[in-house]
Amino acid sequence: MFYWLLKFVLLGPVLKVVFRPDVQGLEHVPATGPVILACNHLSFSDSIFTPLLVRRRVTFVAKAEYFTGKGIKGWLMRQFFLGAGTIPIDRSGGTAARAALDTQLRVLRSGNIAGIYPEGTRSPDGRLYRGKTGVARLALESGAPVVPVALLNTDEIQPTGKLIPYVKRVRVRFGKPMDFSRFADRAGDRFVERAVTDEIMYELMTLTGREYVDVYAATLKTSVEAPAPAAERSRTAAG
Repeated sequence: MFYWLLKFVLLGPVLKVVFRPDVQGLEHVPATGPVILACNHLSFSDSIFTPLLVRRRVTFVAKAEYFTGKGIKGWLMRQFFLGAGTIPIDRSGGTAARAALDTQLRVLRSGNIAGIYPEGTRSPDGRLYRGKTGVARLALESGAPVVPVALLNTDEIQPTGKLIPYVKRVRVRFGKPMDFSRFADRAGDRFVERAVTDEIMYELMTLTGREYVDVYAATLKTSVEAPAPAAERSRTAAG
């Protein structure tokens, strides 16, 4: 109940007035049945804007740390994520990825929408990075269509590390549903899962217009040579 109250009464109308979403292709999200929303990941705010733009309930999973913060800030963040229908996942163990997929499979098998970030983490510099094959496994095991979702400028609205977002019109594109039923019996085949993931990432590259980098974003984040976020680079160049 709080999810719908937050979406349609408390938060949704305010954000739509303030950020005036420019949305294209929303009609590509099926009105019923299981659906996977595969989104590029630029900002913390991606998990706020995406569910608010889709009339149906969208369920993401998030690291458990978002639910264990201390003080007023921690309480507010915990209540927001719980109200938004986000499910906490402990990512400290080796089975975390499987637990996340199992959680999303339950969502899909209930006929609902699961949101996923194939890159696995936020882009460190605004470019699009190599997708992890969890999205393909989810599609093949559930049989659900995949709708690619391009978040075009959320890194400008809320750059990494910034608590209060800039007020700017958010732009989002929904692509046509992708059907992978031809591979229905190939779940677990790592070559097929890689091919399906790359096909999804190609659609995201086309929709976003962002440069594609064929390495994992998490790998780059651990490098001391990781480039600065795009928004920071542009501000530095302007100065």
